[in-house]
Amino acid sequence: MKKLGIINPRSVTEVEVSTYKLREAVRAIVFDNDKKMALLKVSRDAYHKLPGGGVEEGEDFETALKRECLEEIGCEIKNIIPLGYTEEYWKEDREKQISYCYVVELNGLKGNPDLTQNEKDRGFETVWVTVDEAIATLESCTPTHWEGDYIPQRELIF
Repeated sequence: MKKLGIINPRSVTEVEVSTYKLREAVRAIVFDNDKKMALLKVSRDAYHKLPGGGVEEGEDFETALKRECLEEIGCEIKNIIPLGYTEEYWKEDREKQISYCYVVELNGLKGNPDLTQNEKDRGFETVWVTVDEAIATLESCTPTHWEGDYIPQRELIF
């Protein structure tokens, strides 16, 4: 898979990054039958993100992607096509995250997410938008949490 970009808003040095823990994550651009894509609105922190999250021990990327889509947007997916990945240097968490992104299609009907309490507290809500609406939404984010300095930038690369 091709590297699409590096996200480093805090200008972390190579020496710093060498001490960071590694986290691998998967992201999905999920299209429904109307060619709209899923975004997660994070209302508490005033930004949007693609569905996805960390790859758990023993999981392959496809399994993690399917699990994350089911948990975060309540949808099964199919036709998984690799898009590329980003490297993100999260200074606040002392973490180097590699996010692998895939373009997928909805498999069946839209369901109900199974959000964690933290996701509920942060106000996660699935919205279905056109690609142009997604870009405009991500470009106009004014995040209130430091994660918002990384996530919209990453999603715009994808």
